[in-house]
Amino acid sequence: MNNIKLRKALESFFNEDIGDIDVTSETIFEPEDRTSGIYTAKASGIVAGLSVVSEGYRLFDPDISVRPLVGEGEWVEAGEDILAAEGPVRSLLSAERVLLNLLQRMSGIATMMTSQAVEALKGTKTRVCDTRKTTPGLRMFEKYAVTVGGGFNHRRGLYDTVMIKDNHIAYAGSIGEAVKKVRSKIGHTVKVEVETTSLHEVREAVQAKADIIMFDNCSPDEICRLVQEVPEDIVTEASGGIDLPRLAAYGKTGVDYISLGCLTHSVQALDISFNLKAVAVSD
Repeated sequence: MNNIKLRKALESFFNEDIGDIDVTSETIFEPEDRTSGIYTAKASGIVAGLSVVSEGYRLFDPDISVRPLVGEGEWVEAGEDILAAEGPVRSLLSAERVLLNLLQRMSGIATMMTSQAVEALKGTKTRVCDTRKTTPGLRMFEKYAVTVGGGFNHRRGLYDTVMIKDNHIAYAGSIGEAVKKVRSKIGHTVKVEVETTSLHEVREAVQAKADIIMFDNCSPDEICRLVQEVPEDIVTEASGGIDLPRLAAYGKTGVDYISLGCLTHSVQALDISFNLKAVAVSD
């Protein structure tokens, strides 16, 4: 994870939440009041985002010390303590909600969707990956959480991979023409992926020498037939309308990757709490 981007994002999140002042904490506690607190899992799952919490506290107040009690990507049981923080009470409480929200969402992505998808594909060569269907502003965090849960990242944005979809093809005139235009302008290190929905389109993408061919909104039976048309040096991907209950059937098709938007857009946060030890307020 890019620490410069991480710190900029955290700054924005803190500013959104705190504004000019945490009026509650700063009117109850004095600057010298100190205590410690514990993050505790209230549900079982995979922890993702401990490094984000640590960096967030360092950014917010260097006087806060953080001690992870479990490892990143580790499975924890409900009631298990996962991280301890010690420092000024004001800072611990002012930073709490932003960091807790991120930790819960990232852990939910790693647990509720990604790890289940990985388990469903166990015993096959197929890998599960995410999509661009992420929460605006949180893509870096959510894609990182997918990797913690055992999944892989698809392209991070419009800038790192060419992905020729139906609208591009419709306006360009054909898959072959779209790929030709792209190849004439990009460098040799940029991959070209083509979205296909039929045997004709798959054959056209193969002839155009696409690096990756996606089978979009196809059934497992359809993909079993289509994947036979693709040479081994071209990566294959299935996407569109695939949910966890049907994932195993898609894994048996021989496709290399299955991309799932639900890994990030339909996740339930892992329930985690943060509680301070009692503190004596100064006179």
